[in-house]
Amino acid sequence: MAPGGPDDAAKTKAAPGGWRQRLHAAVASGLLWRLVRTYAIAAVAGAAATQINIPLPWMLGPFFVWAAIALIGPRPQLLPMGRELAQVAIGVVVGMRFTLPILLATAGLLPAIFLGTVYMIVVTTLAAALLAWLARLDHVTAFFATAAGGVADMAAVAKTYGGQSQAVAVVHALRYSLVVAIVPFAVFFFGTHGEALDIIAEETGGSILLVPVALALGYLGARALKPTPLPNPWLVGPIFVGVALGLSGVFDVYFPPIIVIVAQIALGTWLGAQINRAQMTALPRVTAAGMVIAGFMIAGAALGAVVTAQATGLPFAIAFLGLAPASITEMVLTAKAMNLEAEAVIAFHILRIALVSSTVLIVFKLYLKLRGASLGSSS
Repeated sequence: MAPGGPDDAAKTKAAPGGWRQRLHAAVASGLLWRLVRTYAIAAVAGAAATQINIPLPWMLGPFFVWAAIALIGPRPQLLPMGRELAQVAIGVVVGMRFTLPILLATAGLLPAIFLGTVYMIVVTTLAAALLAWLARLDHVTAFFATAAGGVADMAAVAKTYGGQSQAVAVVHALRYSLVVAIVPFAVFFFGTHGEALDIIAEETGGSILLVPVALALGYLGARALKPTPLPNPWLVGPIFVGVALGLSGVFDVYFPPIIVIVAQIALGTWLGAQINRAQMTALPRVTAAGMVIAGFMIAGAALGAVVTAQATGLPFAIAFLGLAPASITEMVLTAKAMNLEAEAVIAFHILRIALVSSTVLIVFKLYLKLRGASLGSSS
């Protein structure tokens, strides 16, 4: 079964009648039981992770447990739109804690962020050459498997140019999973904690009754950004909404910690579902090489972070999270868990995706030229 059980979900959604009929169909098909089981296991894993003091326990606990289960065979039944709605909640909460002085300071870092982004494009291009050699892949597949873009987009473009979309998906899933598994621990052990408010810290003041309004506005902000080229609208749109609400002082919202905890459980479960045993066993050489490539890219990001921190005065942890080749959501959560200001991390990732998406084909053709290959003979 694919993660999220799209066939079962589609059948349930297509069931005639109102919500009672759809609920009956979900119960009859076993979909409801699988959803309850999935998130009950995830919640227990998160609670257990808090007891052993691992970073981001409510996200990494479910991730590690469901990744391990997926390697054995069974995969989680994901709630439709679960990851997207989780990002909406996190985006609004993070955005409402932005301050004007921090935003202005982040704007002053844009030249350094731009250079760091260019550096990571170079790192991913070198990783493509290494992957082609290790996994014996054609240059088209190797390039798009390491490009710092979304897996669906990179797999689709690779297929268009004659690459192997399944190999691209495997390498991206491994890189994404290993970055999320390694980087938070590295940052917690080697970084310095800041003084910003933790994302799940208890707050005083504000109205809990305004939470649905803030989340609804965040959802609308995400929908508004969907047609645009901006990366990850489900997080970035709500962040913009949160910033606008927070800076305008229109209303003061109290977000109970349980909202962010539930969002992290949903994200961690989704991450675990990205582990696809069938794909990995079908491409063992690509899987092994993908793990090496993930380590290479993490090391490259760490080296770039050291240089960035020395040149700008940014804390190493912020620079590392900003350059890390993973999703913006998990890196922002890590920054907030360390009480760091996440604005620079967000700026790094937004600029990176914007540059990658606008230059990926130019860099691809340059890569082929440097490798002495062409689209007709790129193997």
